[in-house]
Amino acid sequence: MSSTTHGAAEVLVASNRGPVSYVLDDAGGIEEKRGGGGLVSALSVVKDKLWVCSALSEGDREAVRRGVSEPGVRMLDIAADVHTDAYNGIANSVLWFVHHMLYQTPLEPAFGPEFRRQWASYEAYNRAFAEALAEEAAPGATVVVQDYHLTLVPGMLRELRGDLRIGHFSHTPWAPVDYFRMLPDDIAEQVLRGMLGADRCAFLTRRWADAFTDCCTHLVGGTSGTRIGVHGLGADADFLRERAHRDDVEERLTALRAQIGEDRKVIVRVDRTELSKNIVRGLQAYELLLQERPEWRERVVHVAFAYPSRQDLAVYRDYTAEVARVAEAINSRFGTEGWTPVVLHVKDDFARSLAAYRLADVALVNPIRDGMNLVAKEVPVVSDGGCVLVLSREAGAYEELAEDALTVNPYDVTGTSRALAEALAMPQDEREERTKRLAEAATALPPGQWFLDQLEALRAS
Repeated sequence: MSSTTHGAAEVLVASNRGPVSYVLDDAGGIEEKRGGGGLVSALSVVKDKLWVCSALSEGDREAVRRGVSEPGVRMLDIAADVHTDAYNGIANSVLWFVHHMLYQTPLEPAFGPEFRRQWASYEAYNRAFAEALAEEAAPGATVVVQDYHLTLVPGMLRELRGDLRIGHFSHTPWAPVDYFRMLPDDIAEQVLRGMLGADRCAFLTRRWADAFTDCCTHLVGGTSGTRIGVHGLGADADFLRERAHRDDVEERLTALRAQIGEDRKVIVRVDRTELSKNIVRGLQAYELLLQERPEWRERVVHVAFAYPSRQDLAVYRDYTAEVARVAEAINSRFGTEGWTPVVLHVKDDFARSLAAYRLADVALVNPIRDGMNLVAKEVPVVSDGGCVLVLSREAGAYEELAEDALTVNPYDVTGTSRALAEALAMPQDEREERTKRLAEAATALPPGQWFLDQLEALRAS
C-alpha cells in the first residue's frame, strides 16, 4: 500500500460493536444511541482515536448509507447475511463454544459444508476490518483489535500495512490445546496465525495467555516473535460508587426491599443468560440449600437477574426458558404466602443491578468458564454492608480474588450449596474485612489504565 493512501489516525481500535448505534424512527429519521459498558469506558481515556466497528442493525446500515456518523467512529456496512454468518455462525456458535468448552461432544461440533460456508463469511468480515484499518491508519500508527470476532484481522492487516503496531486483546478464556484442536486443523492454524500477525497478543489472565501459547507451540511451532501479555481488567470504583447512589438506584432499592421482605438475607446473581454463566446449577444449589437446611427457609431470598442474551440462537432461547422454569419450580416447592424464595428479573436494568449489589449479603458468581467476570469485581465495590463472594474457580477473576472469596467447582452443586450456607452464616466482621480486600483487588487496574497499559506495552514491543 503506497503512502498516498495512508490515513491520519494514530490510534485505532477495532471491535464488532462500537460506541454508538442507530435506530430508525417512525418518520424514517435516524436516532443515535450511545453505548455503555466497560470497553467504551476504557477507551474513553484516549480522545484522539478512530474506532472501527460493524453496522449491527438495519438502523446502523442505513446510517452508514446516508453518511450519518460520529466523529472518531467508522462503522462498516458489512452485508447483513455476511455479518450473521460471521457473528452468529462462527464467532458465537463456534469460537465462543470452543473457548468456553461448551460443546456436548457426543453430538457436536460437526464441521461440514455449512461450517465452511460460514467460515468464508468470517474471513470476509475480518478482511473488511483489515482493509478499513489499513486505509485509515497513519504511518506507524497503533492498532488494537478486540476479541474473538476478529482473530484474523492482525494477520490480514500485517500483509497490508507492515509499518503498523498491531495488538490483539482477547476478552474470553482461551481453550486448552486438546479442546482447541476440535477445530479443523487448517482452521485452528488460520486462527492462530491470524492472531500472530500482531506484535502483541494480550489476555485477561496468565492462565488464558499460557493456554494460547501452548496452542501456538503445539500447532504452529511457537509464537513467532509475537509478545504475550496479561492485563486483568478491573472495576471502575469511582463510577460505580457514584452511579450506585443516584435516585433511580434508590427507587429500585426500595422496590427490591419490598419484594424481599424484612430481616432476610439476600443472595444476588447478575448475569446474561449466557450458557457459560451456569445459572441453572446456581439455582439448583440454592434449592439444595433450602432442602437440606430448612432453618434458612423464609430467612433468605435469592435475587437472580438473568438478562436474555443472543435470543436469535435457539440454544440460548432454550436456556433462558430453563432458567425461568427452575426458578418457578423452586418458588412452587418452597414458597409461602409471605415469602418468594427466588426473585427473578429478566429485563435488563443497570440501575436495578446496582441496587442488588448494594443489598447483597452473598454474591453468587459460578460460571462454567469466564474470561474475567466483572460482576465478581463490582459487587464488593458497591456493597453497603459487606458481601461474601462465592466464586467459581473457572472465572478469570479467581486469579485475583480467590484468597478472599469462597471458591467452588462450578459443576459441583452440592459444594456450591455448602458454600452458600457458609457465606450466609459468616460473621459480620469477617464479611466486612473480606469485602474490603476484595474491593481493593478488584479495582487494581481500572478500565482506563487497562487500555493505556496496553498501548504503552504495544508501542514498546
